[in-house]
Amino acid sequence: MLVISSQVVRGSVGGRAGFVLERLGHRVWQVPTVLLPWHPGHGRGTRIVASDADFAALCADLAGSPRLREIGGIVSGYLGNAAQAGPIAALVAAVKAANPAALYLCDPVIGDAGGLYVPEATAAAIRDRLLPLADIATPNMTELAWLTAAPVAGPGEAVAAARTLGPARVAVTSAPAMMRGKIATLLVSATDAVAAENQLVAGAPSGTGDLFAALLLQRLVIGMPDEKALAHAVAATFEVLVRSARAGADELALTIEQSALVRPMAMVDIRRVAAPRRPAPQP
Repeated sequence: MLVISSQVVRGSVGGRAGFVLERLGHRVWQVPTVLLPWHPGHGRGTRIVASDADFAALCADLAGSPRLREIGGIVSGYLGNAAQAGPIAALVAAVKAANPAALYLCDPVIGDAGGLYVPEATAAAIRDRLLPLADIATPNMTELAWLTAAPVAGPGEAVAAARTLGPARVAVTSAPAMMRGKIATLLVSATDAVAAENQLVAGAPSGTGDLFAALLLQRLVIGMPDEKALAHAVAATFEVLVRSARAGADELALTIEQSALVRPMAMVDIRRVAAPRRPAPQP
């Protein structure tokens, strides 16, 4: 597996998805896009991003490796700047050339309910350079709306927008649920849309998006059917999250609760979601 994301000295976000994949039995290659002391939600800290030339050279070295065939899945997340998208795209293309069966999951980490928290140029680079290569994308509702320039206030609109994004599978996180007090994750394909709902956890630590993306990719790489992969990934994410919150942790307790990554016991509600019909073209 290849993980391309941020690296924090303390915490369980970004590239810590590599630990999740290792715990599930995969060898992991990691490319850090930025080095931070901790998640920015914990306060300001030094931000170290490799020069554009150095980052491109690193990706080029990896793209030329004779061992690319051992990579069965790729997940990319937060980028340090817009210039990183090009070298990442070239690296993804090289992996797919070496192993056409490899799956690429693009987690477009660009914003949340408050809007974009990365420069617009970085968000645009992910949209224009990385999403077209992806087999799977995992935007939240805010990210999906920005990437598609479409309204996504509810699940039906989210399904419709997801089908225009590009990747064959789009998992929309933090979507409204049917039941009060719950939250949904939608897995959308050209022919199906499934929602997995779980209880909303107050005061949740950061990193659930990175965790979910890694879990979903892993389940799909090993050949699990879409609906089952969604249910497993959501259940494991929820179980780690709720146990971390109950312990008062300010980060996801990935190492302490790693048994949930392998055999989640939490239950999730699964239902089908219908997208609104598009208006018929006018004669």
